[in-house]
Amino acid sequence: MRKLLLAVALLPALPAAAQIPVDTTGAGVLVDQALNHSEVMQNLEHLSDVIGPRLTGSAAVRKANDWTSERFRAYGLTAHLEPWSFGVTWERGPVSFRIVAPFTRNLTGHSWAWTAGTGGRTLSGPVVRIDAATPESLAAYASRVRGAWVMLRPPASIWNPDGPPMSAADSAEFRSDRRQRFRQFGDTSEAARKARRQFAVDRPYLLRKAGALGILTDGSKEFGLMTMSGSPNSVSPLPNLVIAHEDYAMFDRLLEAGVTPRIAGRIDNRLGRTPVKQWNTVAEIRGSELPGEVVILGAHLDSWDLGTGTTDNGTGAMVVLEAARALAQSGLRPKRTVRFILFTGEEQGLLGSKAYAAAHAADADSIQAVLVLDNGTGMVTGQALQGRDDLEQLWHDLLAPVADLGASNVRQANKGGTDHLSFLPYGVPGFNFDQESRGYGHTHHSQVDTYDHAVPGDLRQASAVMAVTAWELANLPALLPRGPTSPVTPPEPARPSPGLTRVR
Repeated sequence: MRKLLLAVALLPALPAAAQIPVDTTGAGVLVDQALNHSEVMQNLEHLSDVIGPRLTGSAAVRKANDWTSERFRAYGLTAHLEPWSFGVTWERGPVSFRIVAPFTRNLTGHSWAWTAGTGGRTLSGPVVRIDAATPESLAAYASRVRGAWVMLRPPASIWNPDGPPMSAADSAEFRSDRRQRFRQFGDTSEAARKARRQFAVDRPYLLRKAGALGILTDGSKEFGLMTMSGSPNSVSPLPNLVIAHEDYAMFDRLLEAGVTPRIAGRIDNRLGRTPVKQWNTVAEIRGSELPGEVVILGAHLDSWDLGTGTTDNGTGAMVVLEAARALAQSGLRPKRTVRFILFTGEEQGLLGSKAYAAAHAADADSIQAVLVLDNGTGMVTGQALQGRDDLEQLWHDLLAPVADLGASNVRQANKGGTDHLSFLPYGVPGFNFDQESRGYGHTHHSQVDTYDHAVPGDLRQASAVMAVTAWELANLPALLPRGPTSPVTPPEPARPSPGLTRVR
């Protein structure tokens, strides 16, 4: 590490950010490749419709690793799979539920990931709603949950898209409802945050100990769409059924009116017992002059499993693959190495990219930048600076060759929730491109995240933007200034408190 720091100190210093020269030579060739010779849609169709949903830990995501590695090699790149340690696997089984009171009909639901099933039994009971935000509130309501399906939160705030336009008063009320739904804690100390994380792990065990049948979770979207999530970092021994928002809200109204709904059903899931390895697909075009310095283009290959993982994030992954094809087949040779990484484990907490960043921490100061695409099928509209406001003029210059394609907006904003965040603690400049939404709020984590929602022209445009900006960053005169660093400690495995793990 000491040798690395000395080498970095001896690198040529960049001029002030506003004066960094950007060589746009070659951008036109890359745009032509991406727009007029694209293979992004045929690759996306295979990933979505043939390989299908790619839950981390499944056979399908390994199949996607192998297939993308082969595609990178077919385009002339070197490629390999880099292992990392995941958690236990989880396999979704069939679900069958009915409302049995105050009327009868089928209830559409899907199991929250990394939660238990019903043990081969059909469980029938009333629905109750309790406040379980803290250990004290859960203790106060514990007597009500025995033999019941439990709602832990109020319904999500959903605005009817077919209704009248939202007025200013509506907007204020809507925001207020959302603030109340996501409780703000006064104590933000590390000890308080740790205690809240531990309680989140303990809560399903405490509910099971109190005799609850399971948890009901709001799908939180319109038209019966679901929002799926879950992680091996918070395995639950209690069934958790995600149901349509419309049904969740109805149950809440019935309870407010003094009418107790009842449901009955069965969930069959399978949880692994020991941690397993997973893999990131890593490919690269070696730099012609500075091969030890790297520009990373990234997206996540894993997906949720209700749909086929097209817009989250098959689109981003296939755009990264297409940017690699465009660069490799353009005849251009970047001065620095351009590395293409398709991460897994993103949906469970950026696990694959965190593992990669930690494994390569000694090389962090040789990474020029990390560029990630992970906001659906929409065209790239520009870049959020992620706290690097000193690079604002640079980003205007980097996007200049693709500004006519609609990628021209540079804004001072931070974006969360995807793999660029894993590199920021090491001082690496990391960015997640802004994109048009193109219905992402509906397809995201839902059962309609499928190939027919992909927008071909937008994905060709995004491929051009990623290829051009990677090429330009690879050819800058020196490395970008490092960002602030922060301590990175491996997360402790999430375990329930002593005395809560015994199975009934």
